[in-house]
Amino acid sequence: MTRYAMVIDLNTCVGCNACMAACAMENQTPVWKNKWRTYVHDKEIGSGEDVHRRFFPRLCNHCDNPPCLSVCPTGATYKLDNGIVKVDEELCMGCRACAMACPYDARMEVTYQDVETGREFYGEAYRRNRPSMDKCTFCDHRLEQGLQPACVETCVGSARQFGDLDNPNDPVAQMVASGVARPLMPHLGTRPNVYYIDDLKRRG
Repeated sequence: MTRYAMVIDLNTCVGCNACMAACAMENQTPVWKNKWRTYVHDKEIGSGEDVHRRFFPRLCNHCDNPPCLSVCPTGATYKLDNGIVKVDEELCMGCRACAMACPYDARMEVTYQDVETGREFYGEAYRRNRPSMDKCTFCDHRLEQGLQPACVETCVGSARQFGDLDNPNDPVAQMVASGVARPLMPHLGTRPNVYYIDDLKRRG
């Protein structure tokens, strides 16, 4: 069984935002209101002479125990056998319960106005027909074609790696198993499938 996961190396992310641009074009997100499926935060870490910049990419964590799924009143949020969490636009009523439940701030609302703007912004290729909540899907439509997610393929620093946790020979699975790559806020019990490598673990 395939179980997809992503590892992001914070040491090699250069903050170029190529991942954001690639994701936006691939998935036609409402960038006109600064909404993205993946977002790179630019932070200052430390103080005094020890201060430095750290780029911190965020996206849906495709949790094994997703709180967004359990609160969805219509069943619009669902999880595939490969671990990818998705939204059925036809069932979603835009109540935002999933957005409030998500501890990773990984959901956005697409409104009727956004649909109209999307048709103008993305042209005839625009695929959305109705409003709903929106989120990262690990570009599952690309995975079906044997391709990587758009953000992974575009990352100039190779900071993002994508693979199968159920394949012991997969580099992503090996990094997770070794503890070099760690999830965000594991104490919440959501069991995320996006992992990060930071300076501390690399030095250790």
